[in-house]
Amino acid sequence: MSNDPVLLLHGQPGAASDWDPVRASIDGGAKTIAFDRPGWDGRSTFVYRGGVAPATVVGHSLGAAVAAWLAWSSPERVGRLVLVAPAANVDSLGAVDHLLATPVVGWLASVGAMAGGGLVLGAGPVRRWVAEATALDDRYLQSAGRALLSPSSWRSFIREQRLLVRDLPVLERRLDQISASTTIVAGTVDRVVPLPAARRLAGQIRGAELVEIEHAGHLVHLHHAGEVARAIAGGG
Repeated sequence: MSNDPVLLLHGQPGAASDWDPVRASIDGGAKTIAFDRPGWDGRSTFVYRGGVAPATVVGHSLGAAVAAWLAWSSPERVGRLVLVAPAANVDSLGAVDHLLATPVVGWLASVGAMAGGGLVLGAGPVRRWVAEATALDDRYLQSAGRALLSPSSWRSFIREQRLLVRDLPVLERRLDQISASTTIVAGTVDRVVPLPAARRLAGQIRGAELVEIEHAGHLVHLHHAGEVARAIAGGG
């Protein structure tokens, strides 16, 4: 792995802690940076005060769209680009995405789904069953449940969903201008961002490498952290 720092951008909904398994699997010599994106930490802004040294920028799901936009708009800041289960082209959008972006129905559906999920994860016996069924840590699920019950998370989800539907066509027209070395990591059984969308994205970014992880779903960075860490290190 190069000495470039690794910037990790979580998805939607999500938190910096989503990257903990990957950070634990990355070579200890690499500096990793993960933060809760604006709104998901209860605040509305994030100011980057770092230098201009290039970083390996990694994004999951919607975070991959943010990473790709950064690689296009500020190429001097991005040494490598790693897009994990990426919602970074129009093919990654489905009917549900468009529904959730609508002004009234989308708000009600989004808040209902997030609050319902938060209540479910707040119940200890149910959460422990989910933890066993998904192989996710109970503490992670408990933290995720609290976030899903937060009105600030609801607002962030709705805002990002509308921006995603509005801006992905714009990003898609710029994908072939990305100059950073790019690796795309996709799960073969991802039901949120289907594998064909990731395969098309690999053809839209010049020279992009596609790493397909068998039997992995959308939370590939949680369930296959070692393989994602190897992709970040450039080992495929």
